[in-house]
Amino acid sequence: MQKVLIIDENQEERELLKAILEEEYDVAAASDIKEGITLAETGKHSLIFLSAGMSDTEDFTVLKELQGKIMPWHIPVILLLDQEDVKKEEKGLSLGAADYIVKPVYPMVVKARAHAHVSLYQYKKKEERESAMVDSLTGVASKQRYELNGTLKWQEAVRLNVPISICMIDLDKFRTYNERYGFPAGDKVLTQVAGIVSAALKRSTDFFARYGGDKFIALILGGEGEIVFEHLKNIRKSVEKLHIPHWGSVSEWITVSIGGVTTVPQVGDSYDTYFEMAENMLAEAKKSGRNRIAWTKEDKELLSETN
Repeated sequence: MQKVLIIDENQEERELLKAILEEEYDVAAASDIKEGITLAETGKHSLIFLSAGMSDTEDFTVLKELQGKIMPWHIPVILLLDQEDVKKEEKGLSLGAADYIVKPVYPMVVKARAHAHVSLYQYKKKEERESAMVDSLTGVASKQRYELNGTLKWQEAVRLNVPISICMIDLDKFRTYNERYGFPAGDKVLTQVAGIVSAALKRSTDFFARYGGDKFIALILGGEGEIVFEHLKNIRKSVEKLHIPHWGSVSEWITVSIGGVTTVPQVGDSYDTYFEMAENMLAEAKKSGRNRIAWTKEDKELLSETN
């Protein structure tokens, strides 16, 4: 049930609104602005009704104060205006109010406005969540989506008793590339590399995301360590074969270093432990000369690639 907040010092009006809305919403009511702002600052409400009569409607000081507190959530505010204040609705709307209702309120009007604004707010929140799941630059999954999916993949591997590989991919000397060629060129490279890797990890059981900056992470469910190692070797070669010039790198082209681990996790095993192992393997690939892979198999045997 969506939460709605009413801020109105008039008890009769406040209780009437609550009675109209509480059949469809979880309604909280505040009789003064201090209490109202305290409730609004939680960010848990999908709509706020604010009585304009609680402040000087010439400048809507309460509305300004409220908008400043709820700005991070963009919660819609409906102003409750007295008949004599109707001509000032333009001022209220210009200060960020989403709508207004003239008193005395009519139940059908209140319900219709509430439904419209709550629905729109929830739709926008859904769009924001979905947008946050995709990295805006590369189009692959975002770190936020990885954080939601990482442990789920791990738990699935435990349940099915199958191998899972945690793989870290990092562009070599990418800071040098950005300094030499510029950030727009760097962004283009990130997009190209992400496209190559995501095209190679296209099974429904594969997961690939941008972890941050020039680092990516892949979770591969199923497949023994040596098989995954060989597959990633081909991915590394495919990136180099893009032949994107990078004169400051270990090769004359853009390259990546890859580190990872394959394990068959058991109940009680820690995902974080193996994630740290994957990061250590990436560090080892970098230390060993870059443009290569360092891997730990299920039996803890180390695999490495030399160029």
